[in-house]
Amino acid sequence: MESYQRLRLEARLEALCEKGCRHVWQDIDALERGEPLKETHGLNDEERGWLLHELKQIMAVYRDRCSVD
Repeated sequence: MESYQRLRLEARLEALCEKGCRHVWQDIDALERGEPLKETHGLNDEERGWLLHELKQIMAVYRDRCSVD
């Protein structure tokens, strides 16, 4: 991945995470269903897949401290 592309994706990842734990779980669900998010506008499938993977990795740490409901 090119450094510019990675920086752009990391900025979007940070924007998603700033929404808070429960919102991130909702965004993960939406991405898994293929629904667009404002933070993923203009991204290709590979880039959305990278974001989804990274969100899941981050949220694995919070599984016991933040519920989806």
